[in-house]
Amino acid sequence: MPEPLRLLQVGAGGMGRAWLRTIAANPDVVLAGLVDLDVDVARTAADEHGYADVPVAASLEELVDRSEADAVIDVTVPAAHPQVSVSALSYGLPVLCEKPQAETVRECLRMIAAAEAAGRLLMVSQSRRYLRLGAAFGRQLAELGPIGSLSCEFFKAPHFGGFRERMAEPLLVDMAIHQFDLSRKLIGSEPVSVYCDSYNPSWSWFDGNAAASAIFRFGDGTRFTFTGSWCAPGLETSWNSRWRASASGGTAVWDGDISPVAELASGEALPAVAADDPEQIAGSLVEFVRAVRTGEAPQSEARSNLMSVAMVEAAVRSAATGSPVQIADVLEEAQAEAISAETDDRILAVLKSWDPRTAWHTAPLGL
Repeated sequence: MPEPLRLLQVGAGGMGRAWLRTIAANPDVVLAGLVDLDVDVARTAADEHGYADVPVAASLEELVDRSEADAVIDVTVPAAHPQVSVSALSYGLPVLCEKPQAETVRECLRMIAAAEAAGRLLMVSQSRRYLRLGAAFGRQLAELGPIGSLSCEFFKAPHFGGFRERMAEPLLVDMAIHQFDLSRKLIGSEPVSVYCDSYNPSWSWFDGNAAASAIFRFGDGTRFTFTGSWCAPGLETSWNSRWRASASGGTAVWDGDISPVAELASGEALPAVAADDPEQIAGSLVEFVRAVRTGEAPQSEARSNLMSVAMVEAAVRSAATGSPVQIADVLEEAQAEAISAETDDRILAVLKSWDPRTAWHTAPLGL
């Protein structure tokens, strides 16, 4: 058996503690060090999760040399992901980064370029890709043939307090990436354009737009519609949303919590088959370890995951302008901005090497 992968984790807050529990439950990894700007928080979190002997520090740089780490888990706030992940990559360490990869497509591009320059893996933890019932829903769709339309409804009424309630687009920026990313996996194609309308109901306790509707056009012709609200009390959906797909061979629905249901055009039921795989961030960690050891590309490798972030940025732009937005335009403009701002010669060379119209998994223009 190979030796456990030695991990440095950066971030010891609420999500960081969830990752500490996940690391502890996986025999293929071991925590080699814990980093947090507040060293006391890091020490307390480590001790409470059975890592009393694990060193802690306020920066990644303090632990890299003495931890003999094999990889980094970036569980910092999204604004810190670019700095932390790029720093880890510069030390030659592969990185598993919490979602969203970054706050903008421009920053994502810099992180991807840094990974390419370093020759190391950068993977994003899109945890809802690892839901057993979601995977069962996906298998049903694969049997139903080409998808014409996929719809997703998300209605919750959380009172978070803090930064989410002050964001300009809390639903789209902080939540919808889960649904947008899963739509890509379920459809098996890439988005081309989006029209989005976001708004804030009169009774909302959010400062910004807590509700939105969006329709995406995918390269294979599929339409994906998202409708959601974070101020929708009563008859709430699952946190995993409510889904419906219409395909050439039938229809499938999933309420996000119980087993999905599908019916063939003949009227015959298509059973759901759920595998006993690790779920959510535990699934992310398993795939990351396998990718590091084998070199096999994970499904949420940063270059692919970029399209999910681009969906969010394009939806926000469409909501602001009231017009449809082309995903390719978002990517091209972000690349130009990244090149203009870059000061690291190695990263700059990679950024300049990409043809913005062919480098990403977008459909040909004009579709």
